[in-house]
Amino acid sequence: MYIYLVPSPTPDALAAYPHLTLRSEDEVRIALESSERLVNIESDDHVAAYEAFDSAGSWTGGGFAVLNNIPVTEDGRSNFEERFKNRARKVEEEPGFVGIRVLRPLKDDTYVVLTLWQSEAHFKGWQESQAYSHAHRNRSTSEGLTAQKPNMFPRPSFVTTYTIT
Repeated sequence: MYIYLVPSPTPDALAAYPHLTLRSEDEVRIALESSERLVNIESDDHVAAYEAFDSAGSWTGGGFAVLNNIPVTEDGRSNFEERFKNRARKVEEEPGFVGIRVLRPLKDDTYVVLTLWQSEAHFKGWQESQAYSHAHRNRSTSEGLTAQKPNMFPRPSFVTTYTIT
């Protein structure tokens, strides 16, 4: 499965693909989901292209999207992906959870963990839950990836949030 983040408005040729309209204070982006690579749009410098290597839940039905953008070095990719493939999978049980896509970049070094929620309040509930604490319990310990592979993250990660319209 492939995900493309395209500047709005959506080109007519892409309108047939399942998509979400993501709105923030600063921008509007279209997130497209496709079972095949759309090589014709990957060459556009304004399009972010990803392959989902882990997913659960639905692509539709959410009102709030969270994109955790995580730069990873070339050498760190396999460790990073292995960690996500073996994640606790607690988020799927949270109230208001709609879907998750863990995205491998096709054009740069920044992975994206995209979660879809019924609302921002549901996402905040996840952040305050014991399940969130459990899923992130090793983050700052010697068992966490940052301590084990300190050079695998070339820059700090950052989060972007959007309402889905």
